[in-house]
Amino acid sequence: MKLNKLVVAAAAAFGALGVQADITVGVTLSATGPAASLGIPEKNTIALLPSTMGGEKVNYIVLDDASDTTTAVKNVRKLISENKVDVIIGSTITPNSLAMIDVVAEAETPTISMAASARIVDPANPKTKWVFKTPQHDQHMATAIAAHMAGGGVKTVAFIGFNDAYGEGWYQEFTKYADTYKLKVVANERYGRADTSVTGQVLKIMAAKPDAVLIAGSGTPAAMPQVTLRERGYEGRFYQTHGVANNDFLRVGGKNVEGTYLPAGPMLVAAQLPDSNPIKKPSLVYISKYEAAYGKGSVATFGGHAWDAGLLLQNAVPAALKKAQPGTREFRAALRDSLEATKDLVGVHGVFNMSPADHLGFDQRARVMVRIDKGAWKLDK
Repeated sequence: MKLNKLVVAAAAAFGALGVQADITVGVTLSATGPAASLGIPEKNTIALLPSTMGGEKVNYIVLDDASDTTTAVKNVRKLISENKVDVIIGSTITPNSLAMIDVVAEAETPTISMAASARIVDPANPKTKWVFKTPQHDQHMATAIAAHMAGGGVKTVAFIGFNDAYGEGWYQEFTKYADTYKLKVVANERYGRADTSVTGQVLKIMAAKPDAVLIAGSGTPAAMPQVTLRERGYEGRFYQTHGVANNDFLRVGGKNVEGTYLPAGPMLVAAQLPDSNPIKKPSLVYISKYEAAYGKGSVATFGGHAWDAGLLLQNAVPAALKKAQPGTREFRAALRDSLEATKDLVGVHGVFNMSPADHLGFDQRARVMVRIDKGAWKLDK
């Protein structure tokens, strides 16, 4: 009888070890507020991510941070302390993602940001050991813009960007490469994401008479400086960042953004890419799935950052499951290690090759130059 009880107990213990808990993914993104045109396609994309990974059920808990830094931090604390998430996706914008770093590092929770700044995954900051990202670095895109300007005969540039970490990061990166390409920055202006006028800044830019203007904003607020400059009669070249690559920007900017140049993830012009480009096929697959769910022409590159976060997890989860069960510190650590070991994973914005020193892992295949032509995105060859 004792032997039978021992056998039953052992079998029960073995069974318990073999049963996995659900994987819980916490998401905080900017579905409302100034960055809503970025966060909405991301939120829509989360709904398209798989319900199982590595054979285990996945639960997604999605919170809106309203484009607000304080709310993003509150969301992350809630996801970690109350929902006991295994991994976090978010946030949408750079200031929010930077503010989240201390919290996720303290809780040792792997996080995949959908914001651009290279500072989010700066290897010089030990806290970013737990943070990864899917959008191209601002430095990747700044080099493309500087080279394009120089190739187009631009000599002087005025800069206007958000008065936050996104704008400052872009200014720091662009000025590095401006020197390399012998471009003189003749104005440096800032404005808020929620501002309703940039007339003062535009007057200063007009007085500097630059050959080109670089606007470092994202979403629809990035259109305002360009519209104002056009209305004031500025006739030079315009450059925007990859933060404007959605149809809402085209709608708000209208005829005033015609002829604008910007670097973008290849997904923006996927159908125009050569068949030899490895990113073309997965991009078209994602676009097809998104438009099947939300309507033709509804897709935006920002949703692609959420899709790539899903691809990273699908690739990393199986190896992590071999080491520990979801819901444990050990699983979070194993998932972090697995994300860091990502190699040759083709996403819709680039090919991921990560390492301890690089938690993005993109090369030059992750960017193309694009021109706005007749209200549409055109690959600039």
